Formats: sequence, C-alpha cells, structure tokens
Amino acid sequence: MELRQLTVFLAIAEELHFGRASERLHLAQSSVSQRLRQLEREVGVQLVARTSHRVALTPAGETFRVEARRVIEQAEHAMRAARQTAAGAMEAISIGFNFAAGQLVLPKTLARLRAEYPQVKASLWEKLTGPQLAALKAKELDLGLLFGRPPAAEFGSREMFKVPLVAIVRSGHPWAGRDVVPMGEVARQPCVMLRREHSPAMHDAIVDAAVRSGTPLNVVEEMDDPTATAITVQGGDLVAFASRIRLPHSMADNLVALPLVDPTPMLGVCVAWRSGDTRPTVRAFLDCLRHAGPFA
Repeated sequence: MELRQLTVFLAIAEELHFGRASERLHLAQSSVSQRLRQLEREVGVQLVARTSHRVALTPAGETFRVEARRVIEQAEHAMRAARQTAAGAMEAISIGFNFAAGQLVLPKTLARLRAEYPQVKASLWEKLTGPQLAALKAKELDLGLLFGRPPAAEFGSREMFKVPLVAIVRSGHPWAGRDVVPMGEVARQPCVMLRREHSPAMHDAIVDAAVRSGTPLNVVEEMDDPTATAITVQGGDLVAFASRIRLPHSMADNLVALPLVDPTPMLGVCVAWRSGDTRPTVRAFLDCLRHAGPFA
C-alpha cells in the first residue's frame, strides 16, 4: 500500500465525485479510478460505492477514511519534523505538570522524547491546574498535565487516566484507624479545600461527590497549595483531600489517608494544549505521550 493511494482515496472520500477528485489531484480520472481499484484489491473490501448518479463510501470505507487520514497526517508530521530538525529549527517546549503526572506520566514520556527527538529541550514547571491553564492562555506554557478537561473552545485535551481522591486527617483524629469513610460522613465534618481557582477539577469532584451523598460540604478554610493544606490539617481535627497518587510520596508521618466511598470522587489526569497549536514540538510531545502510555 502506498501513500499516494491513500491520498487518492481521501480526495474521493471528501469530494464524493471522481471528476472533482481528479481536478484536485491534477490526475486523469482514469488514473484516479485505477488507483482506487488497486487500493481496494489490497485492502480486500469495497471502499467506495459508485453508480452513474452517486458516489458514496461504504461502511468499510468510512472506517478506512478515519485511519487513512491519521496515516497521512502522521507522514506529514514526520516529514516536517525531519526537515525542521535538519534545519535546526525545532523549538524548546515548556511543559506544566501536577504531582500525579510528575510521578506517572513525565518519566516515561520524557525518556521517549529524548530518544526520538534529542534536539528538543523540555522545560518543566510544577503547577496546580488553575495556574497551568492561565499559563497556557498566556503562552507561557506549551502543554499542561493537569486535573480535568479544560474548556474545549480554548484547549485541546486528552484524558490519560483517572485517580480516586482520598480524605486526609491527622494521626490523632478519631477516624485515623478506619479502613474507609463514606462521603456523606466526611461532608459533615469541618473540611479544608484548595481554592477552586487553583484546582477547579478537584474542587468540583469533591463538591459533586458530597452532593451525590446527600450532604453539602462543610468547608471552613480554603488554601492556596497542598503543603499549606497538609500543615493546617496537622493542627486540628480537620479533613482535607488529595489524589491517591500523592500517597505515600508526600505524606507527613503524622497524616493518615482514608479511601472515600459512597461515592468515591474520581479525577481525570489530562494533557492540554492551546486549540489549533500544531507546532512540531507540541505534536512530538503528544506522540511520545501516546506511545509511552497507557499509564496505570
């Protein structure tokens, strides 16, 4: 199978007219028909249904069109990357990340990026979700690894995996020896949360879980960062929240993590970029991210 066969097929699929496809490709109509027949013989199924009045894709053709477009885009990306590398034109890339992504996503992805694109220099910045989104808008970051899907109108995004949220209490708390805590029971206790502007997806996941449990949250204090939250919880019988990925990496000795149930709040870990940003460095990182996964 050749790329030019895929190009011919995609022109037919988009035009649904052999004459217009021929004009677009600057080929004789007979050549377009011949290459389509060759492609269908190689694939082993009919891709285009053609009558004297109508040209349409078969169901197999619709499926093939999606995959063919990906192959062509990947080939175009490979050519652009090779040309820019030869010209020394690849740019540095600036990547924001949160704790979960730093533990599970970045090590594998950066290893692949260094192996496949050694000329790309990645700069890393650990930030909460809100600051990452603000930095993406301001073009201070090229990509963000964060919690939750950002607004689709401004950003492209892809969810990589989900993590459960847990409750955090001090070791002397009455709950410290429990195996799990129902969300409705947690919601009745004085809680400490990150401000929504700093971590909107986590904030909304916790609030939503509390609403589904039938008990609104009793938020007594809002914090700017996870470290301040942990310090505050150590000083009293308060309940805070964190992703399970933080455990046991960044827990103080006198803090205890409790799984939440009924329901368990879940949080998606996503990669985000500015809509329409198709620069080679961004595509290179996303390609390496896709091949480095799946992330457990």
